[in-house]
Amino acid sequence: MSKQNKEKTNILQPFINGLIKENPTFVLMLGLCPTLAVTNSASNAVGMGLSSTAVLVMSNLLISALRKVIPDKVRMPAYIVIVASFVTIVQFVLQGYAPDIYESLGIYIPLIVVNCIILGRAEAYANSHSIGLSIMDGLGMGFGFTIGLFLIGAFREVLGAGTIMGAKVTPEAFEPANIFVLAPGAFFVLAILTALQNKFKLKSATNGSVPGSSLACGGDCLSCHGGTCEDNREKLETAKSVAAKNKKED
Repeated sequence: MSKQNKEKTNILQPFINGLIKENPTFVLMLGLCPTLAVTNSASNAVGMGLSSTAVLVMSNLLISALRKVIPDKVRMPAYIVIVASFVTIVQFVLQGYAPDIYESLGIYIPLIVVNCIILGRAEAYANSHSIGLSIMDGLGMGFGFTIGLFLIGAFREVLGAGTIMGAKVTPEAFEPANIFVLAPGAFFVLAILTALQNKFKLKSATNGSVPGSSLACGGDCLSCHGGTCEDNREKLETAKSVAAKNKKED
């Protein structure tokens, strides 16, 4: 493989990981609060997903650019200020150009600041990678999150209202089950998703098939130099040693 092709593959890898291999919704099971709250319709799901993607990309870019400048002791407060600034920009843009989406999402737009996907990628990836890779990581995670929200939102909207993106898609004889667009429907859909993933042994944080899935940052602590992940390194090193020992004995 030529050096140019290798570099192209490397820069695409974070995007592919976020989109498929480490999808935040279906694999890592992160950001479940907005996933459950705003997916009562596909349009709301897309609005939240794209808003989170914009914040992810911009915050990853700036944090990566400043990673050698931000003192380690104030790292997390600095990340929160950066993320909050971009969330405010996105909020104003939605309020000015997409008021319907802004009204529908409500309080969940400002709450993007504390979304574990945003801060997790800042700590576990942007803090230790180049600007280009960090942007691709933000795009992959953001689009992966958007796809997850859209699929859940479309499923709930079709069953709960007989529409998708506001357009009627079911026969006139179809009786919508209103529970799917209410809060209980969100938990019901998530339960079905989790049960199917575990049944078919699909890669998911709920069945332990994602390394370090119990960690908020996604489990990349062995290669992370951040203080948050530092506390978990011993745990992961012990787990790796035990796994290697068990494999050797087998």
